[in-house]
Amino acid sequence: MSKTIRIGTRGSKLALWQAEFTQEKLKEAGYDSELVIIKTTGDQIQHLSFDKIEGKGFFTKEIEDALLRGDIDMAVHSMKDMPTSSPDGLVITAVSYRDNPADWLLIRKDAMQEGKLFQLKENAIVGTSSARRKAQILDFRPDVQIKDIRGNVPTRVQKMLDGEFDAIMLAAAGLSRLGLDLGDLHVIKFDPREFVPAPAQGVLAWQTAESDIETRRVLQKLHDNAVANVTNLERRILQLMEGGCQMPLGIYCEQDANGHYHVWGAVADAWNQPVHRVRMSSSTSFQFAEKVADALKQGKPE
Repeated sequence: MSKTIRIGTRGSKLALWQAEFTQEKLKEAGYDSELVIIKTTGDQIQHLSFDKIEGKGFFTKEIEDALLRGDIDMAVHSMKDMPTSSPDGLVITAVSYRDNPADWLLIRKDAMQEGKLFQLKENAIVGTSSARRKAQILDFRPDVQIKDIRGNVPTRVQKMLDGEFDAIMLAAAGLSRLGLDLGDLHVIKFDPREFVPAPAQGVLAWQTAESDIETRRVLQKLHDNAVANVTNLERRILQLMEGGCQMPLGIYCEQDANGHYHVWGAVADAWNQPVHRVRMSSSTSFQFAEKVADALKQGKPE
C-alpha cells in the first residue's frame, strides 16, 4: 500500500492513545498513517448520563459515518463501545491484544473504613454512569450512593480528588494505558470473574469499509485471532440478550490451553435491581453463546 492510511478517532486522551498505538503498529508493519479527529455525540453531550442519550453507538456513529463517506480509511474504537452489528458497508476487520479487562474502584483515602467491604466507608458516594457497574457495586455494597459521572478518565479522577465523589469506577485498561499516578488513592482491582466487565472490555476494534480490500489486508497483519475468539463469543451473548451499552450486563470469556471456553455473566433487569450470575464452560463455541444467554435470561425478569 503506497497511500497514507487515514485513521478516524475520537479526541480524548485515551482515544488518542489508542489511535497512536494503532499508528505505531502500522509503522512496525511498514505503513504510514495520519490521525483524523472526529467528535461523537458522546463527546459533545457531557451533561447527560449515558441512559439519557438517545440512540446506540453514541461514541461510534460519527466515525462510522466518516468511514462510509470515504473521509477516512479506518476507525479505531474501544470495542466495548461498539454496537454488536456494524452499519451496512462496514466491518470490524481486526482486533488488538486484550489489556486487563477488569474494573477498578478508586477510593479517596479519607473515604476508607476498616472492616467494610473494599475498605469503602458506609454510604459512600460512588461515581459511575455505567448501568452494569451500578448494578454490580450495589450487589456487593447495597448501602453506597450512586452518582452519575461524565468526562474523560483524567477529568473523572480529578472530580473525585476535588471531593465530588468518595470513589469512582473505571476500566483498568484505560487507567493503565494513560499511566495515571494513582499513588494518593486506594485501588481495589476487581477480578473479572467476580465483578464482570463489559463484553470486549480492554480490546481495540479496527473498522473499515467492507469494500476496502487493501486496508483490510493491511489490518489483518495486526489481528489477534485468540482475542477475537473470546470477544466474538462475548459480543454474541450481548446480541442474544438484545442489550446495548446501557443494559446492566457483564460478560467475560476465557479460553484455556485445551481450547475450552469459560464464561462468567452478570445481568440485572435494571441498575437498581438484583444481579443474576452464571458461570458456564464448554469444549466448543458451537451454540455456547445461546446456552449462556438462555441461562442469563432465566434469572432476568421480563
